[in-house]
Amino acid sequence: MPSSKVEDFLTAEEEQEVIDAILVAEKNTSGEIRVHIEPTTTLDHYERAQEVFYRLKMDNTKQSNAVLLYIAVNDRKFVIFGDKGINEVVPKNFWEDTKETIQSHFKNGNYKQGIIGGILKAGEELKEHFPYKSNDTNELSNEVSKG
Repeated sequence: MPSSKVEDFLTAEEEQEVIDAILVAEKNTSGEIRVHIEPTTTLDHYERAQEVFYRLKMDNTKQSNAVLLYIAVNDRKFVIFGDKGINEVVPKNFWEDTKETIQSHFKNGNYKQGIIGGILKAGEELKEHFPYKSNDTNELSNEVSKG
């Protein structure tokens, strides 16, 4: 039986590298980062990212500082969706810079590197505005979710 596009997109090893990047990015911040990958959506991609964000309960962080990297593989689209606490403090070019980091790798077929680059870039910015405190807990799973 042929594997779906989602499984072709990241191997199990690459997925573990993505999870490791999330751990690295979250080590220095109270912010939370998740990745969701699915084949396609009939919704507008931004609306679907928002729906996944809420379905994964990413809006429940104490400081409203979660970021979702949503990828629709077959549609060749991705969305970086951040909670309101982030949007209030990051510079205006933050989302565009992060998007460009991901896009430059995706264009060359380097999907894992694009995801990791985006995660680390988001982590750097989150670290600046939401520094890690000794009482921080990991509020959300680091696993890659799939639709």
